[in-house]
Amino acid sequence: MQPRNMSMSGVVDLAAVKAAGEAKAKAEQTRAEAARQAGQTGGEGPSAGAVPPSALVVDVDEAGFERDVLQLSAEVPVVLDFWAEWCEPCKQLSPLLERLTLEANGRLVLAKVDVDANQMLMQQFQIQGIPAVFAVVAGQVLPLFQGVAPEQQIRDTLAQLVQVAEERFGIIGLEVDPNAEGAAPAASATDEIPAGPYDALLEAAVVALDAGDLGGAVQAYKNVLADDPGNTEAKLGLAQAELLARVQHMNPQAVRAAAAENPRDPAAQISAADLDLVGGHVEDAFGRLVDTVRVTFGEDRDAVRLRLLELFEVIGADDPRVSAARTALARVLF
Repeated sequence: MQPRNMSMSGVVDLAAVKAAGEAKAKAEQTRAEAARQAGQTGGEGPSAGAVPPSALVVDVDEAGFERDVLQLSAEVPVVLDFWAEWCEPCKQLSPLLERLTLEANGRLVLAKVDVDANQMLMQQFQIQGIPAVFAVVAGQVLPLFQGVAPEQQIRDTLAQLVQVAEERFGIIGLEVDPNAEGAAPAASATDEIPAGPYDALLEAAVVALDAGDLGGAVQAYKNVLADDPGNTEAKLGLAQAELLARVQHMNPQAVRAAAAENPRDPAAQISAADLDLVGGHVEDAFGRLVDTVRVTFGEDRDAVRLRLLELFEVIGADDPRVSAARTALARVLF
């Protein structure tokens, strides 16, 4: 099943727009919790969140991909090694990746995917040949290289990956405890995880999104919010689904031409801003609507302002671009 908010399907680009802020916030929470735990124990002993070195190199299948790769990528960059037993180059590359991952000491995790046993993953990543190496950071898939590369080139690539994860997303990796090998093993992909009260509805919304049924996704999220108006996941999902539904049948060239020809037309600017956001041009979308608020009045201004607030929901209140746009909007309004 595709994961919520980190999907590789049609919403992946939209989810990626806000992934950096979410991942950075989660990383900061993790660090704060680790510091709190250390304070309670006087700094003695391993951190409660420390993992053994064996947890840095794992075999991943389709059933555990959401938890072992996508969810984990909010805490540490996950390198994906697509391999097969019959692949001779794989037998050269995989041990090298394992060694470099262990040397990184928690700044990376290596997830090995046997393509013969996981054909669906191979298709989703559109892999034409192996070995093939990807990375996942904050739910975003990044192609690294295909085939066997020189060790120094691979080292440099992984170092850049670690740097991007830390500087852009605030992800600093996992704490490794070499003495934790005897600890209880992590839950397997088949272990049951207690379901929350709205998990079925939220999963139904994701399934609808994957199938292109945007109306069904919108309704599923609204069903959750009818009982739990403060449900963060449903609010985010609804904002995303409604945005995708609005742009689904747009002609991008016509929309952008209309916006260029009519800079004071609220409807034209609102449509163009929706396209901007879906395309990842967050600041352009916000700036366009702030500028439109500046030159409109009455109901037109209210319509533009409300759409801007809806787009804030898509990105997330903690994103610095949202904070900057809120400040700009306040200056225009007051």
